[in-house]
Amino acid sequence: MQADGKKIVDPSKQSALSSRLKMELCQPLRVVVVSRGPDTELLVANPVELSSKGRPLVFYDITLALKMLNTCIFSAEIGRHMIGGREWEVYRVLLAEGASLSIPRRKVEEEVWKRLMGWE
Repeated sequence: MQADGKKIVDPSKQSALSSRLKMELCQPLRVVVVSRGPDTELLVANPVELSSKGRPLVFYDITLALKMLNTCIFSAEIGRHMIGGREWEVYRVLLAEGASLSIPRRKVEEEVWKRLMGWE
């Protein structure tokens, strides 16, 4: 519905809404493990709801997934950033050197993703 409560009839607005919904359903959050020189960092980007509220259990789910993988956290920070006209909560987790090298990055990404999606 439009702001005035009427049905969206403009094909370009319908197409934009449809593509936005597809993107949100297919990839509601982003999870990636990256190298920062000698350090390994886990980045999780979660969109902030339109009400400006974040998801309070995201950090808990990230740490739980890492604990299940026996991966230690050296440091963590949470920040909000505007990306593409949308506000995101970005979780930056610096993994401890010894444990992070023994598990493939893809495995860490998958386990964190599954935990955040509630599939684990």
